[in-house]
Amino acid sequence: MNSPSTEDKPPFSFRLIATDGMARRGEITTPHGVVRTPAFMPVGTQGTVKAMFMDDVRATGADVVLGNTYHLMLRPGAERVAALGGLHRFSTWPHTILTDSGGFQVMSLAQLRKLDEKGVTFQSHIDGRRYELTPERSIEIQGLLGSDIQMQLDECVRLPADPGEVERGMRLSLRWAERSRQQFELMRGPQKGQGLYGIVQGGDVPALRVASATGLQEIPFEGYSVGGLAVGEPQAVMLEMLRITTPVLPEDKPRYLMGVGTPDDIVESVARGIDQFDCVMPTRAGRHGLAYTRFGKINLKNARHAEDPRPLDEESACPAARDYSRAYLHHLVRTGETLGAMLLTWANVAYYQTLMQGIRDAIEAQRYAAFVAETKRGWEIGDLPAR
Repeated sequence: MNSPSTEDKPPFSFRLIATDGMARRGEITTPHGVVRTPAFMPVGTQGTVKAMFMDDVRATGADVVLGNTYHLMLRPGAERVAALGGLHRFSTWPHTILTDSGGFQVMSLAQLRKLDEKGVTFQSHIDGRRYELTPERSIEIQGLLGSDIQMQLDECVRLPADPGEVERGMRLSLRWAERSRQQFELMRGPQKGQGLYGIVQGGDVPALRVASATGLQEIPFEGYSVGGLAVGEPQAVMLEMLRITTPVLPEDKPRYLMGVGTPDDIVESVARGIDQFDCVMPTRAGRHGLAYTRFGKINLKNARHAEDPRPLDEESACPAARDYSRAYLHHLVRTGETLGAMLLTWANVAYYQTLMQGIRDAIEAQRYAAFVAETKRGWEIGDLPAR
C-alpha cells in the first residue's frame, strides 16, 4: 500500500476539551501527532534541545519542540535541511515541530540591521554575511524545514517604548501578516496539514492589542500568538495585556504566548486563556546550575549542597531529578562537568512537563485555582534542609 502524500494530510485542527474560568484544556492535531494543551514547548533553536537527547525530551512528556528560522537559515541552511528530509528527520524528532519566524532574533542578535516595508536586511552575528528576511522568505524557510506550526514574520518592539513606535510596529506586523498568509497558501501549507499563526502586537497599549487581534482575524490564521511581551515589562503588565487580548481571540483556535517563561508566568497565563508556551529558561538554567522543582528554584552552585545526599525530588519520574544526589550534582556543577548541565537540563524540562500535566488535569477536574494555590504554596515552602 502506498503511503499518503503530503497533499493528503488531515487539516490542522484544535479541539477544546474543557474550560475552568479562562483556563482551557485542548488538543492540537498536526501531521506529526497530537499536542495536549496547555503545552510547554522545549526550545530546540538549532535543531537540538541543548544538552538533551530527543528521546529523553519525548520521555519527559513533550509533544512539540520549537525550532528557529533565523539560526537554521544561517546554519546549516533551510535548503540543506530540506534536501536531507526536513527538520523532523534531520533532528530525529518525529513529533510536532513549531518554528518561529526569525524576526525576534534578527532584532536582538543580528548586526547592522535595516528594517523597511519589504522586510529586514541584516548581517549574520556569526560571520557578518548579509541576508534579507521578508515575510515571504520567512515562510519559505519554514516550509523547507517542514514545520507543522509556522509563524508570520513580525516586528517585536521592545518595551518600554513610545506609543507611536508601538503602533508603527503593530501596523507593519499586520501588513506582514497578510503577506505571510499569502506565501503560506502559495506553498500549500493548509493542504500539507500545517498551521500558520498570526502574532498579536501592540506593546502595553490595550487599544493597539485589541486592534491587532481583530485585524489578524480578518486574514485569518489557524492559531494566534501573543508577541512583544516578556521583553522587559513587569509581570503585572504582561498579565494585564493577556487579560485584554485573549477574550478578543477566537475560542476555537489555539493561543500561544511567545517566549514565556517562568513556572509562575505559565500558571498565571493559563488562567488568562493561553494554550502554548516556549522559553529557553529551563534549558539555560540547567546549563548554569539552577534546577526548577516543585520546591521552587534550587541553585546547585551553593555550598550547602556539598554534603546533601537527597535527590532534587525523590517523587519525580525523571531519573535526573530522582536518582542523583544533590551533593553529586553540586560536584558536577562546581567542576564544570558536562554531565551536570545534561542532568539539570533534563530535570528542568521534566519538571516543566510535569507542571503542564498537572495544569491539564486540574482544568479537566474544574479545580485550576486550587491547583495554582497548592503549587505556589510548594514553591513558597521551598527547598527543605536535609534532615
